Amino acid sequence: MRSIVLASDTDLAGWRAAARGLARDGIPPEAVSWSVGAADDLFGAPAASDAALATEPLAAYDADAAPPGDAATPRVPPAFLDLCKRALLHRDPRRFALMYRLLWRLQSEPRLLDVAMDADVGQALRWASAVRRDAHKMKAYVRFREVPGAVAHDGVAASADPAADDATASTRDAATESGYIAWFEPEHHIVEAVAPFFARRFAAMRWAILTPLRSARWDGHALAFGPGATRADAPADDAMEDLWRDYYASIFNPARLKVRTMQSQMPRKYWRNLPEAGLIAPLGAAAQERTEAMIRDTAPARKSRTPDAASDEPATAPLPTATHDGRALGHDAPPPDTLAPESAVPAAAEAATLDALAEAERHCRACPLWQPATQAVPGAGRPGARVMLVGEAPGDREDIAGRAFIGPAGQLLDRALAQAGVARDEAYVTNAVKHFGYELRGKRRLHKSPGQREIAACRPWLERELELVGPRLVVALGATAARALTGRPTPIEANRGRVMDLPGRPWKLLVTVHPSYLLRLPPEAQEAAHARFVADLALASDGGG
Repeated sequence: MRSIVLASDTDLAGWRAAARGLARDGIPPEAVSWSVGAADDLFGAPAASDAALATEPLAAYDADAAPPGDAATPRVPPAFLDLCKRALLHRDPRRFALMYRLLWRLQSEPRLLDVAMDADVGQALRWASAVRRDAHKMKAYVRFREVPGAVAHDGVAASADPAADDATASTRDAATESGYIAWFEPEHHIVEAVAPFFARRFAAMRWAILTPLRSARWDGHALAFGPGATRADAPADDAMEDLWRDYYASIFNPARLKVRTMQSQMPRKYWRNLPEAGLIAPLGAAAQERTEAMIRDTAPARKSRTPDAASDEPATAPLPTATHDGRALGHDAPPPDTLAPESAVPAAAEAATLDALAEAERHCRACPLWQPATQAVPGAGRPGARVMLVGEAPGDREDIAGRAFIGPAGQLLDRALAQAGVARDEAYVTNAVKHFGYELRGKRRLHKSPGQREIAACRPWLERELELVGPRLVVALGATAARALTGRPTPIEANRGRVMDLPGRPWKLLVTVHPSYLLRLPPEAQEAAHARFVADLALASDGGG
């Protein structure tokens, strides 16, 4: 058994040199033991220069051609060299042995790296991906804290023994200047690979980055690396962080908050080292209330029917513009008998019948969607329907005709309801948003999903509709409808296929996809998706039980 002891966990040059010698001597992977020696115990080891790293003991070849040169000289494709630079920084102790095994196999399988299903190749690619992701997180989440005299030449702190080395005297004299220290907890051995990024970005600063695995220091001229540190070695706070927290709170946009996306990009383990982390929970908790407040505050004010006595403007309404279906609507400004946002709630509550509600919706101007749309599209069906289906918003054909679910998605829904045993004429269909939102592409009006503002603006109409219809079961067709009915993001896949009780609601909820989703699928996937859609709707055949 050949035993190879590397200088450190990041001794890539040592691994390359050893691997080349082993392969040249014909030593198979199973006959080699890899280990790491003691880590450095002092700062001051200079960063490897670009010239030193360029001395590559493993020769590269074009994988499309036969490896040239001496058969005893191990040669690898360039992609393997790139893979090594990342995979060998992974924390898994098996990495050195596995990468040598790949090197060994590449001598007889030059296209091995193209076989992603190979166990060794797949593992190396996963390691490289994890290291790449960890490096990205370090660049994003390192936070420097200012500490007077914090970064001296001979160590992390400026309080090092002044008699330790005459060569460091000049830098100790400068240690009273402000320095910056950051604490970070990487998953892998990435400090030496990522530190040059910070040296380029903060070249004028003197800083140190401390981590449990390795630490880096920049004195304004050169990088140096040392052993790992503890959280106690880094400062807990600085005076500027209060300003940063104030800034973070001021730019926080509650309308764009997506908690799951945020946590996937910024896992909670990084929060404890971020100054702004303490604000995330309270800001997130208040996001819904702040969003609704923004909608109320930014909505256009209702125009008075009586002109200001001091104004020179005439009392007549602006001339209406004709829509594409021939009816006239005043799209330049709300007509004097239309409903402003603040009056939408009482107007909905005052509607005693579905017909009265539809008439009130026609005058709604609670969000900007009324301007490009032809008309508000009310729900369709009879009061007392056991099942109420709620979609997202009207489409192009619904906008022109003024009736819900008559386009391609509505026709698909009709077929699916029939297959599921639900009579369409005994159900009530409507949308969470009553006006058609779209983008023009040439002469075509392409549907645009409504935003949170539009959903909130239409909520009074939907709530009154639910009261007047009185269903036993409400079917949410798609994520927009589910959000409008529950008041929060409701993932479809996690909730579909079951009837749910909602606290405080007299009806039950069934969540499934919108029929337009099925129309967008490739033909080979539509049959299975349609069958699943029908199975969801079949749960509504008895009106929710």
